[in-house]
Amino acid sequence: MATSQRPAHFLAGALGFMGVLHFAVPKPFDGLIPRWLPGSRRAWTYGSGVAELTVAAAVAVPRTRRLGGLAAALLFLGVFPGNVKMALDAAPAPAPQRAMAWARLPLQWPLIAWALKVRDRA
Repeated sequence: MATSQRPAHFLAGALGFMGVLHFAVPKPFDGLIPRWLPGSRRAWTYGSGVAELTVAAAVAVPRTRRLGGLAAALLFLGVFPGNVKMALDAAPAPAPQRAMAWARLPLQWPLIAWALKVRDRA
């Protein structure tokens, strides 16, 4: 495997893993869905799982990798409000759990940068 393609393969794997989790264990993801979105939370959970699996496939295939990298960056940006909601909802939780919820927020930016790097190397 070419070194320059490892970030793409790891990104595809991470997205695929998370996409599968949306179907295998949907309840934790349901809690991230803002109430103001129309429809059921479970439908949004499944929809976001499909989006992650689709983007994973696009990143995994060299011919669609450039578009997949961009889609991954947009996906990571799109789920940011759910991560903010999770951090706000953690207010009554024990301090370590609150800290983990808030620590996730700045991690979105390296994920976005990773996806854009994959796009640029495609």
